[in-house]
Amino acid sequence: MSSSTHPEPPRTGRTGRPRSAEADTAILEATRASLVELGWSKLTMGDVATRAGVAKTTLYRRWANKNELVVDAVAVLFDELELPDRGSLAADVEGVVLQFADLLRQPETKTALMGVVAESTTDEALRGRIRSAIVERQKRLVLEGRERAQARGELPYEDDPEAAARNTDLIFDVVAGAVVHRALVSAEPVDEEWARRFTVLLVSGLGSLNA
Repeated sequence: MSSSTHPEPPRTGRTGRPRSAEADTAILEATRASLVELGWSKLTMGDVATRAGVAKTTLYRRWANKNELVVDAVAVLFDELELPDRGSLAADVEGVVLQFADLLRQPETKTALMGVVAESTTDEALRGRIRSAIVERQKRLVLEGRERAQARGELPYEDDPEAAARNTDLIFDVVAGAVVHRALVSAEPVDEEWARRFTVLLVSGLGSLNA
């Protein structure tokens, strides 16, 4: 489950020497490992630097604080999500829902996501980074799925760009909200039967969005 190319994590706006992709990868991997072993509260920039084999100053040139670092570490995992072409809108939705659930079952994803969401309730800047690094980037899946379904004749084309954008936001919120709540809040399985029933509910509603 991987993509050939992924967007780079958001930049902090700092200047200086060019960033090293290898160093970034090592740092983000070390961050996820620290989350699993130490948990959100005990994770420190110093521990991540030691695990990644870089100086702490290297981290601070890239990320201003732990919150930014953890968001980018988990954003990379979300970038691995793909929308499989399984021949129909319903089958495509089921496929991405099951991929998403598998991702949320990973300890590093679960710990990071729950941690940053909790912290973001009192940190507007962190909420913004979550929106830009995770939410806005993953709306690509909705856009791709809708375009594919329109090409198949399963959904009508949308002439109003503003209405299309609102629908994209709504579809993303419904899918992400339902899967996250089921997997992380209710702690119930997101199995093939649940994914099928959820998809029936979603797809039946998609046909009436532009009515």
